Amino acid sequence: MASKKSSTQASPMAAAAASLLLGLLLVLPVPAISSSDAEEAVVSRFREYLRIDTAQPAPDYAAAVAFLRGQAGAAGLEARTLELVAGKPLLLLRWPGRRPSLPSLLLNSHTDVVPSEPHKWDHPPFSAALDEASGRIYAHTTFNTDMKCVGMQYLEAIRRLRSAGFIPDRNIYLTFVPDEEIGGHEGIEAFVASKEFKDMNIGLVLDEGLASPGEEYRVFYGERSPWWLTIKAKGAPGHGAKLYDGSAMENLMKSVEAIRRFRTSQFDLVKSGAKAEGDVVSVNLAYLKAGTPTPTGFVMNLQPSEAEIGLDIRLPPSVHTEALEKRLAEEWAPSSRNLTFEFKQKTSVLDNFGKPAVTPADSSNVWWALFEEAVKRAGGKLGKPEIFPASTDARYFRVLGIPAFGFSPMTNTPILLHDHNEFLSKDEYLKGIGIYESIIRTLATLKDSNVDYESRAEL
Repeated sequence: MASKKSSTQASPMAAAAASLLLGLLLVLPVPAISSSDAEEAVVSRFREYLRIDTAQPAPDYAAAVAFLRGQAGAAGLEARTLELVAGKPLLLLRWPGRRPSLPSLLLNSHTDVVPSEPHKWDHPPFSAALDEASGRIYAHTTFNTDMKCVGMQYLEAIRRLRSAGFIPDRNIYLTFVPDEEIGGHEGIEAFVASKEFKDMNIGLVLDEGLASPGEEYRVFYGERSPWWLTIKAKGAPGHGAKLYDGSAMENLMKSVEAIRRFRTSQFDLVKSGAKAEGDVVSVNLAYLKAGTPTPTGFVMNLQPSEAEIGLDIRLPPSVHTEALEKRLAEEWAPSSRNLTFEFKQKTSVLDNFGKPAVTPADSSNVWWALFEEAVKRAGGKLGKPEIFPASTDARYFRVLGIPAFGFSPMTNTPILLHDHNEFLSKDEYLKGIGIYESIIRTLATLKDSNVDYESRAEL
């Protein structure tokens, strides 16, 4: 009997204990993902993108687009893959705004990178190796990740904004485009001529910038235009011991010397601090081709009948192009010395309206004021607006009269563009996401109290 009684009394007590435990479980908070775990996930996604080999001349665009579409889905973005040129997919993402009639914001990045020299790297270029001690991520695509870091920062910033419940007023577009590193002709150039682009009603474009070794972020309102050309020389062949005038190599070397003097005069302006790199004409020898080849080298006792050089020239928007072309025809490649020249690429420094292809970076441009405000709000500081020393896809927008700024949020980072052992600190990468979060939020929000902003934004 005692045993029965004891058993009967224990049952209500056990039930009460179980009920209490269940109540505690219901009110206790579910353990949250730590901020360090969340950051590790962000960095892991970045490194996954870096590992995709999209180096020219055979970029794996299919793998890059597949990865990015997955990231777009996770961020809740609409996705379309356009193939305006066969084998050159362009990924177009959209975050719909509440007022789609407003001019939209375009965040552009490219998926291809230049070739690398793996044997000259401390880590394989596409390994995305993370040095735990320094926090550096080493990858050929980091430019310090030209420009996979920026593309992923766009996506991560949008993830954060959507998680916070933010809804943009204007449409936000993201483009991941092919072929930027080889001129963009079958990438962004084809895209801006398409109906899809015209239907987007773009008001402002953000594209790539450069790292900053200091504390200030660099921002670019224009860029130098590329002139890629070859100069060819011809002359009678001759014995290697013979001295005579008018050989192909002699004629070409006179041109090289004239070009070198001009290059020195421009570089001296930069070295003295009189001008920034983006404000001078740069001329660099890309290749020299001459000689008569043999299975083991070159014929050494024969002066060749032909010789050729390739030049990479970059022109700031302010340059007098007619004067430079005259110099080219009369001094660098005069026909009187059996020289000819041919442009492989010749981009105008003017937009389609005959004005320098630049975006105002002052109070006359409402987009600039908002951009500057957004960076400050995120705790950043902008340096003096610059002319980009190289060329980016942004030029294809500026030539249409569409405002475009080049910006990559990387401070305290050496400039390792197309260099060996490119790296980006994971802390700088994460900080940059916060900068873009502020930029996107600010540029996407219509300030109804500011009538001037609304009227100008509608233009």
